Amino acid sequence: MFDCDVLVIGGGIVGLSTAYALRRADPGLRVTVLEKEPGPARHQTGRNSGVIHSGLYYRPGSLKARFAVEGAAEMVKFCAEWGIPHEVTGKLVVATAREELPRLHALVQRGRENGIPVRELGPAQISEYEPHVRGLAAIHVGTTGICDYGAVTRRLAEESGAIILYGAEAAAVDRRPWGVAVRTADGRVARGRVLVNCAGLHCDRVARLAGDDPGMRIVPFRGEYYELVDTSLVRGLVYPVPDPAFPFLGVHLTRGVDGGVHVGPNAVPALAREGYDWGVVRPRELAGTLAWPGSWSIARRHWRYGAGELRRSLSKRAFTDAVRRLLPPVEESGLRPTAAGVRAQAVLRDGTLVDDFLIREAPRTVHVLNAPSPAATASLPIGREIAGRALARL
Repeated sequence: MFDCDVLVIGGGIVGLSTAYALRRADPGLRVTVLEKEPGPARHQTGRNSGVIHSGLYYRPGSLKARFAVEGAAEMVKFCAEWGIPHEVTGKLVVATAREELPRLHALVQRGRENGIPVRELGPAQISEYEPHVRGLAAIHVGTTGICDYGAVTRRLAEESGAIILYGAEAAAVDRRPWGVAVRTADGRVARGRVLVNCAGLHCDRVARLAGDDPGMRIVPFRGEYYELVDTSLVRGLVYPVPDPAFPFLGVHLTRGVDGGVHVGPNAVPALAREGYDWGVVRPRELAGTLAWPGSWSIARRHWRYGAGELRRSLSKRAFTDAVRRLLPPVEESGLRPTAAGVRAQAVLRDGTLVDDFLIREAPRTVHVLNAPSPAATASLPIGREIAGRALARL
């Protein structure tokens, strides 16, 4: 009766890691992945900064903390095994103002609670790592790295042994006592005993198609990037001290596996789920965001923060000024625009920004409802967690 045992919606790194984990748990399992794009990793996975996060920032005991620490080590091993470009570079988190020092010290404590080696640095030691970076104090995190997550995702797809249907956008979901049927936008039908929703930017929509109330909405935030013209200004990875009230890490400097240095991202509301620039507007999606009470709660609570992000989006000079706090030599002409990404941020009805991975289960379904950064880093253990929940429902 069934086309497959487990039907996965979403061909990003989380969906394909889940398929990989399912088949490793049971090589005889029939797994099908539906991906609306013509290839894998076309959205969050393929548009991030490529950082293998250490797990420094996340609340001890949270899924993010546990899976990031486990996942970072596993990701390095996976890349080495398959010859995927990667490097364990370490990173600096730099305080540039006195009011940031208590937050920097709190990060030291959090890192130690999460089992991450952290070294505290003064101004002279900062210059030893990054001669052009300036700050009052910093911490060095040795387990941070970089890799090519697009290549990782493609390898997961190949090694999973799953049937992957590209150009297959989920248009309708019909849950029955025997399982779940999904009709795609082009009229194909796939059936499985269990459905796993890893649809990222569209995960709440897929949950509603399945008849489940996710209790949240995806509010898309665009992250805009520049790249350094003079890549010699930065040796590795340099971050500001983040504001704990937000899940965003601020404008940082990332030397990638290709040798280029990305600068960013900021975080501005996107006008579409896949709104990679201001010209992409989808009125229906925008109306859905504006109709969600949590969106207005965020706006009221954090309008000052949002105004600053918006200013940096609209003004290259303002963006450059933010970068110069960390990297004084950079000039406006030394930054050139590059591809943006969109973060699928889950927001509760009261405006709470969900700060941990969020996985919810319903009859015959497992919904992954919040998996932004560090989901790529943590994708291998996340995939096992989701796979375990799906297998329990077979």
